[in-house]
Amino acid sequence: MGTGVKKMLQKALEEGYAVGSFSARYLTNIGPVLEAAVRQSSPVIVQVSQKEMKRYGSTCGQFADEYRRCIREMDIRVPAALHLDHTKDLDIIQAAIDAGFDSVMIDASEQPLEKNMEIVKKVVAMAHAKGVEVEAEIGKISANDLIETDSTTQLYTDPQEAGYFAKETAVDFLAVSVGTVHGAYGTRKPHIELERIREIREQVSVPLVLHGASGVPDEAVRESIRRGICKVNYATELRIAYSDGVKDVLNRNPDTIDPKKYGTAGKEHVKAFVMEKMKNCGCAGKAV
Repeated sequence: MGTGVKKMLQKALEEGYAVGSFSARYLTNIGPVLEAAVRQSSPVIVQVSQKEMKRYGSTCGQFADEYRRCIREMDIRVPAALHLDHTKDLDIIQAAIDAGFDSVMIDASEQPLEKNMEIVKKVVAMAHAKGVEVEAEIGKISANDLIETDSTTQLYTDPQEAGYFAKETAVDFLAVSVGTVHGAYGTRKPHIELERIREIREQVSVPLVLHGASGVPDEAVRESIRRGICKVNYATELRIAYSDGVKDVLNRNPDTIDPKKYGTAGKEHVKAFVMEKMKNCGCAGKAV
């Protein structure tokens, strides 16, 4: 369907930038994310998680169909890929593979190391048989909104374990726990263990993924990339951007009753947010 994610991320690693991976959550946000990539001449990853699909009433097939429609009708020519984010259910992972997703994430990070590896190996076999790439997670990334994961605890990734894990599972890229959380931070201040990223990078040859980047200061994200992060996930801030666009229309024109008017404003805010983060990740202009 699209460009191999690992190929995108390996190029990013070699050239010192990261590719933004944006959780559309709603089918209507796929187009704005892709349009932002075109405007910035940037590679892009569109993603959705198991919990997001359940919460917002969609399926892998619907997401893949809408993604393909946007690619076709918008004539998208930048490197683009469709990714299944945090998912524990192997049936949903199989559905994403069958629907034509470019990559899938198996999140068995709550399991002991060897059990996590056992599950990941099974998914790698399923996915690689169909030419689909796999992301896994080692360590536990906590959550404030519990949309992507159930975890409210934090367990940083051990660099030595990460190296062992990546080698033994043949995973294509690896999400690591270095202090970020899923969801809005609120009163909690973002913190990233930058030195830990460097230590993990020394042990792991596959591309590294930073989850929970929403709300993390841009400079901290850039420094994470300098230490070896190649894929940066954004989710909550896309939802905030869309809501801000709707509020802006309704605050200025409270009598507005046409959903198209405030829906369009929401999508424009999403596009602007994605463009900004592409510039910060350094992937703007890297679509060649």
